[in-house]
Amino acid sequence: MADDGPTASSGNPEPGSSPGPGDGSRKPEHATAPEHSTRPSGTTDGGGTAAGATDHGQRATGATDGGGTAAGATDRSRPGANGSSRFGTPGRPLKRSSFLVGFTGAAGVLLAYALYLGLRNAAGILVLVVIALFLAVGLHPAVVRLRSWGLPHGIAVAVVALTVVLLLCGGVFALVPPIVTQSGQFIEQLPSYLEALRRNETVNDLVVRYDLMERLQNAANADTVGQALGGVLGGAQLLFGTVFRGLTVLVLTIYFLAYFDRLRDLGYSLVPRSRRERVQLIGDEILTKVGAYMVGALSIAVLAGISTYVFALIVGLPYPFALAVVVAVTDLIPQIGATLGAVIVSLVGFATDLPVGIACAVFFLIYQQVENYLIYPKIMRRSVSVNEVAALVAALLGVSLLGVVGALIAIPAVAALQLILREVVLPRQESR
Repeated sequence: MADDGPTASSGNPEPGSSPGPGDGSRKPEHATAPEHSTRPSGTTDGGGTAAGATDHGQRATGATDGGGTAAGATDRSRPGANGSSRFGTPGRPLKRSSFLVGFTGAAGVLLAYALYLGLRNAAGILVLVVIALFLAVGLHPAVVRLRSWGLPHGIAVAVVALTVVLLLCGGVFALVPPIVTQSGQFIEQLPSYLEALRRNETVNDLVVRYDLMERLQNAANADTVGQALGGVLGGAQLLFGTVFRGLTVLVLTIYFLAYFDRLRDLGYSLVPRSRRERVQLIGDEILTKVGAYMVGALSIAVLAGISTYVFALIVGLPYPFALAVVVAVTDLIPQIGATLGAVIVSLVGFATDLPVGIACAVFFLIYQQVENYLIYPKIMRRSVSVNEVAALVAALLGVSLLGVVGALIAIPAVAALQLILREVVLPRQESR
């Protein structure tokens, strides 16, 4: 009898034969139970295919692949082949037309001009910030020294700030009463001084010829002085403006001292990693030099003030503590500060008595030689080493730009520039 094909009892078709139309869903007789019956629902196999997936390799909805991405879900955080992302597909680049180039250039010019106007309008505040930052750099070694003695950072900053406040208050109470008293006495006695000068024949001839007496009396009038000061409102505005600027500098200095380490680390973090270590070493050296200069300058100024106070008590000068404060403050100004303080005290001495004035001139002449050749080199030996010509030019430029503040920061700025030139600019020029 002819063979009609495989019987129903045969488990497998003949080799080379293809399954019939309905045989794709038929299971072999020796097959075990379906896979999903022995594996928990929702689990994945080694390749990431979810249990219960179809035999054709399709993945169930919600199943994850080997990388953890849900089947059928799209990764919107990564751009596709055409550059699309979860924010949409980028457009085509703009053509560089002459209009676009001109508009961009004009916008850059306007932005630069707006930046210039902003800096010019904020110049006063920026100067206060520079002063506070300079003072913070100079006072930071004192904070470090107190912390080395075991004080916490906050208490060390508070001690330094309180010391600065006490010094400022002492200087104000030493200077303001003598200035107010002497100014009032001078205005009251000015007409008598003019009358005494009029008794001289030469002076009297000039007074009569040019009518100077009436002009000077009008100038010495209290109303004229008030108008020169801008009236009561102008004087109050000047006073409160000065107090406000002083308090602003004090508060900023305290904040900079409290967050000094964080601000320094933040500044270094803005530098690229490949150059950060070198910039950090150079920056720390600059900060060390600035701090050492401030400590040395304050030490020399305090020594000059103490010497002046003792000398004023010996010779009997009026207001010795106020004169000592004036000498200490002016001694902070490089190059010309000590001479300026000596001239002020000598004028007061000559106004008191001629021998006292001569003694003041001799004292400051000797003291300045001792300070310039013995005290200053010994204290500043480990802080900054600046050429005398460069220091003088820097002091003049600092005075012309920022006044007394510019003169104070001139020497540290020159020391920092010298360090940068020696360590960065000159080696780069030699390597070319």
